[in-house]
Amino acid sequence: MEPLGVIVLAAGLGKRMRSEQAKVLHLLAGKPLLSRVVSAIQPLQPDRLVVVVGHQADEVQRICGQPGIRFATQRERRGTGDAVRAAQGHFAGFHGDILITCGDTPLLTTETLARFLDGHRTRHATLSVLTVELEDAGQYGRVMRARDRQIVKIVEARDASPEERAVREINTGIYCVNATFLFTALERLHPINAQAEYYLTDIVAQAVTAGLSTQAVLTADPHEVEGVNSREELANMETTRQAQLRRHWMSQGVTLEDPDTVYIGEEVIIGQDTVIGPNTQLKGKTTLGARCRIDGSAYIENCLIGDEAHIQFSCVLRNSELGEATVVGPFAHLRGEVVLAPHAEIGNFVEVKRSFIGEHTKAKHLSYIGDAEIGRNANIGAGTITCNYDGFKKMKTKIGDRVQVGSDTTLIAPITIHDDVYIATATTVRQDVPAGALVFNSRDQQVREGWTAAKRAKEAARKKGE
Repeated sequence: MEPLGVIVLAAGLGKRMRSEQAKVLHLLAGKPLLSRVVSAIQPLQPDRLVVVVGHQADEVQRICGQPGIRFATQRERRGTGDAVRAAQGHFAGFHGDILITCGDTPLLTTETLARFLDGHRTRHATLSVLTVELEDAGQYGRVMRARDRQIVKIVEARDASPEERAVREINTGIYCVNATFLFTALERLHPINAQAEYYLTDIVAQAVTAGLSTQAVLTADPHEVEGVNSREELANMETTRQAQLRRHWMSQGVTLEDPDTVYIGEEVIIGQDTVIGPNTQLKGKTTLGARCRIDGSAYIENCLIGDEAHIQFSCVLRNSELGEATVVGPFAHLRGEVVLAPHAEIGNFVEVKRSFIGEHTKAKHLSYIGDAEIGRNANIGAGTITCNYDGFKKMKTKIGDRVQVGSDTTLIAPITIHDDVYIATATTVRQDVPAGALVFNSRDQQVREGWTAAKRAKEAARKKGE
């Protein structure tokens, strides 16, 4: 097997994106464009993988760098030929094929690349170009073939004649080239074109002139090889990818009640027989177990959710772990490393932050639970607040098993409530409570009859005197 090298071109500015961020770092289904391309390449197990960077090179390397990837820098943006030449230093002594692709073709699949590479090697070609036919070829380079269907040259749209512009077969920007020929041909490039750039496409004519074997391999799906050059194109591609992801998960036994309104990130995993309601967003490294129910209008990011969990209407969940048969919502907010043990319930207008909620424990109404650790079979009454912040640092609240917290209770951290404690309604708890105790504030209710009328009379007199 011939050694395989890969060069990914990711140095462009992406001017039409009108963004301070490098184009290849924009997200599609939650994953950077460049990362998606690299993910498609890696199963080919290349011997060398080089990404050519330019604009925001450090940021691109930080976000997309991983073991096995080398980076080369194109100092001046002088065309695709110059970009490939920037990677030449990483291929000293390399003898084999080099696959060249772009960092902004995020729907490209491993299967298409493998077929392309196999076709190149089966036909013993020196240079192969992956092509596709479009109804409107627009600004893409046109592929010119001879009568025997052999590729003759590639003409950039801006340099094409009217006859050449009429050609529908276009260059996808994906090549497979013998390494020795590639770097020799790059040295012969000259910027004799409208943009004074070094076109990689010009090496095709060099191969033809030298009598070397060249071929254009036509691929069927234009979406796979589409590049991203504008926000509109990115949005259209997002629509395409979301449709693919929805079809995939429905084919795996997931019900989407209103598919067009459900957003699914690339790294999301959904279990069989889970039902997802309208207007739901599933992002990041989220995993939903089997037989879950998401009622709708939910935002779930980087969460691990166990089997048979029920997320009721309009909940926000971030960076949390929910055990099996947990219930959350409606209108609940979990964030910052929350863990719900199996069968725990978090209800209406409850916010939970950086806390552990034990098995079969319930906090059903209008509460804030922050930096807390709550045991099994506890009940947190409506309006309970854990006061975890003194203006300088966060402090811990610990609540044991089978604790009953009455409504409108304030727990001032740091504090420990041991097992089997009862806390009366409207109690402020300032100190640790031993197991089995009853806690209440001893001050009797004060009633002052006639106070309201006296207060109003006093205010009326004050206003009259002003």
